[in-house]
Amino acid sequence: MNLGTNSEFGTRLAALVVLGLVLPALLAGQIAPHDPEKARPELRLKSPCLDYPLGTDQLGRCIFSRIVFGMRVSLFIGLAVVLLSAMMGIILGGAAGYFGGVLDEAIMRVVDAFLAFPSIFLALAVIGFLGSGLTNLLFSLILVEWTGYARLMRSGVLALRGKEFLEAATGLGASNLYIMRRHILPNVLPSLLVMATLGMGNAILGAASLSFLGLGIQPPTPEWGAMMNDARPFIRAFPLMMIFPGIAITVSVLAFNLLGEAIRIRLDPRSEMRNES
Repeated sequence: MNLGTNSEFGTRLAALVVLGLVLPALLAGQIAPHDPEKARPELRLKSPCLDYPLGTDQLGRCIFSRIVFGMRVSLFIGLAVVLLSAMMGIILGGAAGYFGGVLDEAIMRVVDAFLAFPSIFLALAVIGFLGSGLTNLLFSLILVEWTGYARLMRSGVLALRGKEFLEAATGLGASNLYIMRRHILPNVLPSLLVMATLGMGNAILGAASLSFLGLGIQPPTPEWGAMMNDARPFIRAFPLMMIFPGIAITVSVLAFNLLGEAIRIRLDPRSEMRNES
């Protein structure tokens, strides 16, 4: 079996699925046939038809339009959480690994304290204390996600510390910031990229979970978890209201997980060795 061919096919397939999520989110205004927030009570719980491809919800809003615009909301949340948590983790984890000593102990004990709590409970506690809303939702998810980047960055720095090229750069008078940016970060970046790709799926799922509990994005903004929460009273009478947002969440999380795994395989030197053999 050609592992290289399978890896390349998996990467392209996952990237194609992710692209199929990103493009509708960017073109939501052109794709959605109706205003996702406009209620039309006379059309409530309408079955799928030509004008309403996925039917309507309990307020007569187009489910398809809400899912398309909800895709934009979910991708924004995922991207914001990944970028901000990665930035926070890279800075703190890099400082801990590079400088060591008391700073390393202090930062890693904070990381251990955050990891002592299950991630969903920590996010629930934070957003329950701060209140619902987009800003608080992002803040709670960032507090959950940054520890992984910090630990990965620290381990990467520790693996590189003491290498000859770093000692040479130090001997030539390079600053700590230059060494981190020019020599250490590029070596750790592939692993960070894999974690960031997987983190997109985690952030989308976390946001949907909190919104399903009523602690995330608030109505009438279309968001998949909130749509599933709205559908609970109608799960027997009109299950499509819950099925379609659930499918959207599943496909999105699975796509980013597959893309992250495909990238990991392609960047893993051991996979290349197996291919050659």
